[in-house]
Amino acid sequence: MSTIDTSMIAPESNSAQQHTRIEPQRGWIGVNVGEIWRYRDLLFLLVWRDFTSRYRQSVIGVGWALIRPMISMIVFTIVFGRMAKLPSDGIPYPIFNYTALLPWMFFSSCFTGSSNSLVSGGSLITKVYFPRLILPLSKVVIGLVDLAIQFFFLAILMCWYGIVPTWGILCIPLFLLMSVITALSVGLWMTSLNVKYRDIGHMVPFMTSIWMWMTPIVYSSSIVSEKWKFLYAINPLVGVIDGFRWALLGSRTPDWSMMAVSLTVAMLAFVGGLLFFRRTESQIADYV
Repeated sequence: MSTIDTSMIAPESNSAQQHTRIEPQRGWIGVNVGEIWRYRDLLFLLVWRDFTSRYRQSVIGVGWALIRPMISMIVFTIVFGRMAKLPSDGIPYPIFNYTALLPWMFFSSCFTGSSNSLVSGGSLITKVYFPRLILPLSKVVIGLVDLAIQFFFLAILMCWYGIVPTWGILCIPLFLLMSVITALSVGLWMTSLNVKYRDIGHMVPFMTSIWMWMTPIVYSSSIVSEKWKFLYAINPLVGVIDGFRWALLGSRTPDWSMMAVSLTVAMLAFVGGLLFFRRTESQIADYV
């Protein structure tokens, strides 16, 4: 997107005339962070609108942010913890599973919301100018709000099982940033494609289901054989979830080589997603 600078120049007739200069947008990979900051009020309004509409006329309200992972935890504990007896790295299975569900549900929520953000925001896009990146970014922020609510129940579980955080908890912001980068990168790719190819919207639920089983949510990544570890770690959420479990529960130390692979893939996907989004941004209004 270009920026427009308007100034006054004096032509030969000495009368003031408006002059418009269009310049390419500057910023890291074409992203003008300053411009996004100037539109932070719009970002806040979009987040607030989504948050209130999600729980409007709901008896439980924001309690649904807790109920979803709690019910999933109970079902997974019965099926995979009690019946299948999958290993949980010496951690009680309920909290072992719940700790993984938090970053996963954050990712899946951002993935689903971001993929449709430009299409659902089409009426706004065609009426006023604003940085289009704000739309998928708002879905990530609303996901962070839900994640903050869900952390309260995690704290209760940790007290119940007598789990005391170690110094590793200081690394949580890093793993949280990694999960944000992963969610936003995939969202940028999918929302850019979904504008032109609406088949993407139909594929997202299917892709989310497959992705969940490729992520160590109901099982530990330690069960993956050595020869498959590199390929398995290409999924950035492997590093995120292993990091969450280690930092919060003091479980086994993550395989740092797998963590490096996950982080590298997340960063490459993020940079690629930004570049692809910037390349297709000028065509968005033509398709929505």
